[in-house]
Amino acid sequence: MSDKPSVLFVCVHNAGRSQMAAGWLRHLAGDTVEVRSAGSAPAETVNPAAVAAMREVGIDITDQTPKLLEYATAQSSDVIVTMGCGDACPVFPGRRYEDWKLEDPAGKGVEAVRPIRDEIRGRVEKLLAELSPTT
Repeated sequence: MSDKPSVLFVCVHNAGRSQMAAGWLRHLAGDTVEVRSAGSAPAETVNPAAVAAMREVGIDITDQTPKLLEYATAQSSDVIVTMGCGDACPVFPGRRYEDWKLEDPAGKGVEAVRPIRDEIRGRVEKLLAELSPTT
């Protein structure tokens, strides 16, 4: 892993869970980690309930756009965190993988998304502590 590790968050639509995780990591790590996110079947836009839930904690993800998971992006990432993307996620030797079992926020209101957001924060904090023990 380089001085600046890269973390890729992957879910199916790249519109909710992976966007919230990327938002948390950007917020908590600043420029110490390269943050990436993608989806195996990306949606057109980020989930409005995820945007609203993140806005409540002072994180703006409105400028994010769901992206298609590309082989090269996954291959060049140090850590790949999957969130229900199934067999569409490639596996590369030497990469660290985590599979986070999280409820899908698709179709849910902000009240239902808040606990998902908060669970993601805890997991991102743990991941960040493991990547940068002195942070």
